[in-house]
Amino acid sequence: MISSFFSQAKPIHFVVVSVLLLVVFVVLKTTTLTEAFTVQLFFEQSFLFGVCLASLFVLDFFVSKNNLTKKNSYKILMFGLFVAVLPETIGDSKLLIANFFILLALRRIISLRSRKEIKKKLFDAAFWISLATLLFFWASLFYILIFMALLLFSIADVKDWIIPFAGILCVAIIAASYMIVTGVDFEPYLDGFFDFSFDFTPLNSKHIIMSTTIMLSYGAWASFYYMKNIKHQLKSYRPSFFLVIISSLIALLIILLAPQKNGSEFVFLLAPLAIMMANYLEIISERWFKEGLILVLIIVSVVNLML
Repeated sequence: MISSFFSQAKPIHFVVVSVLLLVVFVVLKTTTLTEAFTVQLFFEQSFLFGVCLASLFVLDFFVSKNNLTKKNSYKILMFGLFVAVLPETIGDSKLLIANFFILLALRRIISLRSRKEIKKKLFDAAFWISLATLLFFWASLFYILIFMALLLFSIADVKDWIIPFAGILCVAIIAASYMIVTGVDFEPYLDGFFDFSFDFTPLNSKHIIMSTTIMLSYGAWASFYYMKNIKHQLKSYRPSFFLVIISSLIALLIILLAPQKNGSEFVFLLAPLAIMMANYLEIISERWFKEGLILVLIIVSVVNLML
């Protein structure tokens, strides 16, 4: 029933998933925020929830625009459910905003398939990733995605390979100028900026272990069929599908390197995981199995919200 409801792309689906995200966001913030309620706090949190919704819209836009899934709403359903399964993914404001910038970059990178405005798209992608890097250094690993796209789309012009560095330099100059004008000290800003950690002890809780195990299990299972299904795609679309796989691998690498492991680092995995799961749901012929996969996520989400 749930899979049938989301089997076509309709505006009501955005409303349903947006309400789901709102419930998860409110429950998370009421249980984690210790600050006294103020008007400023209300607007800050409203802005962060707006980033959540914007991420959802950007995901749906570039997935639909580049035919990464069929015309359905499975990708936004999966995105919303994965957030509900692991609410910590939207708990860190810097990582949440950084992930939004990465989604904007991913939109430009995948659209290179059309070979229109290549230089502009490469500059934009590097610009967005650079902004994300200012908030969270390891988001810089997504620069790899730009150069992988150049290879996969067979873009050989030397000028096009230089353009991303112009985008990086642009953000660096703007950021440095802002810090100089506002009197921000570079040393405190850079303190711990390049840190990494392989200590997973902070993730050693029943809730996070259960949630991450389910997410990674779904991802591993779906990726197998996703890779298998790529050969059935049109040749011009295959690089885009490979870029989703690469972005998921980069997200996993970020999870390994993140200096503070509290579940929020999984936010970069949400979009590629949602795309792969949407593709998997499309090819499942047994409706009961499809419903079961979705129900498991809903049940885990409800349990997490009640605990």
